Parts: sequence; structure tokens; C-alpha cells
Amino acid sequence: MDWYPWIVLAHVIGAFGFILAHGVSAFVAFRIRADRRPEQVLAMMDLSSASLTVMYPSLALLLVAGVVAGFAREWWGQLWIWAAIALLVAIGTAMYLIGTRYYIEVRHAVGKASPQDGKNAPAPMPLSPQELSVLLDSRRPEVLVAIGGIGLVLILWLMVVKPA
Repeated sequence: MDWYPWIVLAHVIGAFGFILAHGVSAFVAFRIRADRRPEQVLAMMDLSSASLTVMYPSLALLLVAGVVAGFAREWWGQLWIWAAIALLVAIGTAMYLIGTRYYIEVRHAVGKASPQDGKNAPAPMPLSPQELSVLLDSRRPEVLVAIGGIGLVLILWLMVVKPA
């Protein structure tokens, strides 16, 4: 029996789960601009954080199945698979560096500690509504969507076209 189609199916399921869960965070990033009440911002940020319970296992499935598929068809000698992996790492790194600090600031702006603050950290002082508005008007979400969207298209192109 040829397991390759099943491995690719698992890879695609992982990719869809990852994109679906990440879509929650993308939606939240833009939605918090529309409803700037601190309790609503915090609720949406918590929803975004909850989506990580699907995002990380999906990413693990995507990676494991992709590696197994690479071995199943001996793709490791081709440049496209290495370029796709490098691009995934670059996208993840860029999005982490650009997004994480910003969303920690948003949590702090509404008076809530972030998971990175530690369990015994005191709650930060919330910002004034005007200061919160300035923070939420950031173009950071557009930058993140551009990096993720363009990167996704490039990875899909590499996987489908498999240029030498």
C-alpha cells in the first residue's frame, strides 16, 4: 500500500488546522480596533489565546507529516523543500518578533498581565482610553497579515510547483 497520499492528507489537515486557528488571531487583531472597551479587548485577546490549543498541535502535525512526506518521496535532495522550510521558519520568526511584544502591550494596556509576565507579576496599570486607542490604531496587524499571507502563498507555490 502506498502511504504517501495519507501522509500528504495529514500534512494538509495540519495546515488547515493551523490556518484556521491562526485565522482567529487575525480576526481578533482587526476586531479589537472596532470595540475598544477594555473588557471586550481582553475577551477577544483571550479568544485569540485559546486558539493556540488548536494551532500548535496542527503545526506539529503539519511539520511531522511534511518531514515524513519528504522521506517518502525522497524530496530532501531538492531545493524547494529546504526553501519551504526556511521560509516557514522565517515567517514564524518574523511574526513572533513583530506580534508578540505588541499583543503583550495590548494586554497590559487593558490592565491584564500576559502569560510571559509570570504568575506572581502584579497587574499592570491600564492605559487611558486615548492611549489605548493610539495603541490599537497600530498598523502591526496589517504587517503580520502581509508577512503571513505572502509567505503562505510562497510556500504553497514551492510545494505545488516544486521548482528545481
